[in-house]
Amino acid sequence: MILGIDEVGRGPWAGPLVVGAVVLPNDSDLAGLTDSKKLSAKKRTELDQLIRESALGWGLGWVHADEIDAVGLAAALRLATIRAVEAVECPYHEIIIDGTINFLADTAKGQFVTTLPKADALIPAVSAASIIAKVARDTFMAEQALVYPGYGFEAHVGYGTAKHSQGLAEYGVTPIHRRSFKPIAALIQDGAAANPASESEKVATTTEKGSWFEGIVADELTQQGYQIIERNWRTKYCEIDIIASHANVTYFVEAKYRSSHLQGGGIAAITAKKLQQMHLAAEAYIARHASATEYALMAAAPKEDGTVELIVIAG
Repeated sequence: MILGIDEVGRGPWAGPLVVGAVVLPNDSDLAGLTDSKKLSAKKRTELDQLIRESALGWGLGWVHADEIDAVGLAAALRLATIRAVEAVECPYHEIIIDGTINFLADTAKGQFVTTLPKADALIPAVSAASIIAKVARDTFMAEQALVYPGYGFEAHVGYGTAKHSQGLAEYGVTPIHRRSFKPIAALIQDGAAANPASESEKVATTTEKGSWFEGIVADELTQQGYQIIERNWRTKYCEIDIIASHANVTYFVEAKYRSSHLQGGGIAAITAKKLQQMHLAAEAYIARHASATEYALMAAAPKEDGTVELIVIAG
């Protein structure tokens, strides 16, 4: 059983570094796996879903711009790799990292690592890791384009382009820029680092605010070791913002963004009606995905933090 590892986002001026880690079944028949850079965005998205559904285990390790600035790129690569590996809960016997550097060398798992240049085009598990990391990072950067319009994050995903340079010249350096990278450091030194408008001012609509904040929540859950199963799962009658899994428990997450304290906290938005809608949505999801032929679903009373425990009894 091979744990494949690959990173995305080593060179951009903005955004996170993301490492993917995937264990595929030995009899995996996923077609089209290769270096994510060789695939179209549509194909990557299709494969990303298939990989998450069929993998025995997968994880993502995120290191954001401020952490990269604090520890340096080399340490950030090591940190992201460790975080990705820690998110994988299934057994495996060998680790293959794309490239020539063993980022786990000083950990207990370092002795099981093989480094291999171009592994993302040669080893299916490494290809899969490359794909899920690329899709996750590109999705995050597209969400940031709603927060900081004018930079073109949705197109260049943080890499240095003419559009990106134009945005920096016009709007300044954002919190997601890597200030330790030379092009950004030079702008700051030249006094062109005026902060853009606040995130709440930049987001144009309530829907865009919600989408942006759901991305923040999903990112935080991923960093804490949760696996994101679905985003915006919906039927004709209901919707769940995020469905996540951790330690064999499925979590149904409602993300509420408040741009002003006058609107009340997030928990205040979880009304009795909303709890009922969430319960019905969770029940619908379980009904579609439960492997058991019979089950019962019960909801406990809301806890102080606004969460509700859903108990599934399968038979």
